[in-house]
Order: sequence, then structure tokens, then C-alpha cells
Amino acid sequence: MNQLYVLIIKKKPLTIILFISVLILLALIIWVKTDYFEEVINYRYDDSVVVRSGSEREKLIALTFDDGPHPRFTPEILDILYEYNAKATFFVLGKHVKLYPEVLQRLIDEGHEVGNHTFTHIDVTKSSYGKISKELDDTDNIIYSVIGVKPNIFRPPFGFLNNNTLHIVKERGHRIVLWTANQDPRDWNSPTADSIANHIIRNVGNGNIILLHDYVPEKNSQTVEALKIIIPELIKEGYRFVTISELLEMSDLR
Repeated sequence: MNQLYVLIIKKKPLTIILFISVLILLALIIWVKTDYFEEVINYRYDDSVVVRSGSEREKLIALTFDDGPHPRFTPEILDILYEYNAKATFFVLGKHVKLYPEVLQRLIDEGHEVGNHTFTHIDVTKSSYGKISKELDDTDNIIYSVIGVKPNIFRPPFGFLNNNTLHIVKERGHRIVLWTANQDPRDWNSPTADSIANHIIRNVGNGNIILLHDYVPEKNSQTVEALKIIIPELIKEGYRFVTISELLEMSDLR
């Protein structure tokens, strides 16, 4: 019994040293994380970071399509764009690229642009820093595996933003692209083709970024039929359809 007591006493200094070392390490981790997340919390942005429209000097329009690629709707949209020699930008979900890589390859082959829209369409305002980072990186990587290039533009699902997302996107060198006010016809809710077309044409202006969708789960999309009205009508009015990168370059927003 006495021998056991002596052994414990002898080991106490080592135990104390280990305990103090752990406390110092924990304090250091907390300090580093606090300092890092203070940077995230205090990060602020202005309109130069988030793109909502291009220059009003020229009659340029950027059609954008979210949530694809879709095995039926995206090719139908591509057919219409090809017919009118119109270019567009597709903000894709990584999970859909995984399922339909050939559709992504086609839109690139035909001169359109691809952007990151997260992997599973998360709400970034309800997601952790790590979750947002993984969603962006996984989507960038699967796009790269198909077309050999990573996108440099990002659109958050629902258009929601927070400081975590802004910090992550800034770190990766992506540009955040939303859409022009009054250019969301809510086509995801399957209004009529005339309703979608009328909304866009009535509100159109130079440099507009128009929000549409090429993937509408469990609903009948009217977007394809609406494009058959929108594109020829706006061409008749003198508008030219360009990708987001082309719009930024022509608007001196690169």
C-alpha cells in the first residue's frame, strides 16, 4: 500500500505538467479560432463584390439558369439558345453534374458558361462554415472532373448570403452573381409561359441579369416555352445575349 502511494506521488509532477500543457493548448486553439472567426464576422462587402447587373451602356442581357443540369430541360434550352446564337450561364448543382455530366459538357461545347451553385442546394444561412466550404469545393471539383476547368462565379441558393459564405467565396477567388431586381419571374413555381415571358420583357433593361431555372423537380417547367417568346422578342428590340463573364468584361466589372 505504501509503495503504491509513493508511486502516485512520484507521478504527480508529470500529471500536473500534462494537465497544464493541455490547458495551454486549449487556450491557444480558442484564441486562434476566436481571432479567425472575428475576421469572418467583421468581413463586410459592397456592390463591387456582389454582381446584380451589368452596364446600362449597351443592350446586353445575361440569361442565367439555376439548379441543373437536367436531362430533359437543359438540352431543350440549349436547342433554343443554339437556334438564336444566344449565350447563357448555368449555375449548376454538383449532385446533378454527377448524374448528367454529358449535359454539362454539351453546354460548355456550345459556348455557354458554368457557375457554382453548391452541391445539394443548401441554405448557407443555416449551414456551418465547414459545410459551406465542402459544398463549394465538391462542386468545383466535380465540374473540373468533367470540363477540366473550375468555375470562377458563384450563386448562393435562394440568393441568401452571410459572412461565412462571403469569406469562403472570397478565399476561393469566386465572384458572387445574383440577379437584377424585377428579373425573377419565379419560373420554378411553374407559372404559364406567357406569364414568365411578360414579366421579363416588361421589366427588361440594359445589362440585366435574368434568373431562370433549368431544373424544376416534380413540376412541369414552362421555362422552355417562355424562352421561345423571350429570346426572339428581345433580339427584335436590339438586345444581345451574353454570358456573365462577357457581361462583366463589357461592363468593366472584371
